[in-house]
Amino acid sequence: MLNRRPFLAAALAGALSLALGAASAVAAETKVAVAANFTEPAKEIAARFEAATGHKVVLSFGSSGQFYTQIANGAPYEVFLSADSERPAKAEADGLAVAGTRFTYATGRLVLFSKTPGLVDAKGAVLRTGKFEKLAIADPKAAPYGQAAVETLTRLKLYDTLKPKVVTGASITQTYQYVQTGAAELGFVALSQVANETGGSRWLVPAADHTPIDQQAVLLKTGADSVAAKAFLQFLKGKDAKAIIKRYGYEVH
Repeated sequence: MLNRRPFLAAALAGALSLALGAASAVAAETKVAVAANFTEPAKEIAARFEAATGHKVVLSFGSSGQFYTQIANGAPYEVFLSADSERPAKAEADGLAVAGTRFTYATGRLVLFSKTPGLVDAKGAVLRTGKFEKLAIADPKAAPYGQAAVETLTRLKLYDTLKPKVVTGASITQTYQYVQTGAAELGFVALSQVANETGGSRWLVPAADHTPIDQQAVLLKTGADSVAAKAFLQFLKGKDAKAIIKRYGYEVH
């Protein structure tokens, strides 16, 4: 009687090889430009996405303004997660993004934060006392959170008074580092940066004190044919990603 085991083994090995080859062919990589304030949630979302799909995500972090300049000059990002709605809209208008792919993935909140317990009160009155040497904010020309900080100080009629004490970070990440290292006693940072941090003192700036920080995502023209880029944006709209985003203090829609 013919021994069928070698044939079965060969058939199974062939099927396994085909399956692995198919998985390899389907898995792809996408490059994503991410606003600095969204660093930690983006890392979590990317890890969850990679585990679920097999695709790989290469994340780069920085200020939205700097990213837009890089994208306009041909940087190979396929997805842009901005800290505002203005730059993704501009990318769309300038033909750098795929029309109809832009959406708000999170609305951020601004916080006045200090490592020193008790320095920042629950209403931000420390800004009026002036009992500090340095106040950190992100560059308002490049970072939407910096623009929101300027708007807040202007609304409080304190911007001109406090301007000599302001130290400017190139991004919200650098601004947070100024506060963390003591280079500035307090600073306006993103709630996401301190949402899971214990200690220190903070004032959650009322949303009405500045233009809403609607953070939008968009598929760039470089990613128009990228399976991984499209899948990542779809994943960002899903419940798993939204749960992570909310955990970091953002509002989701």
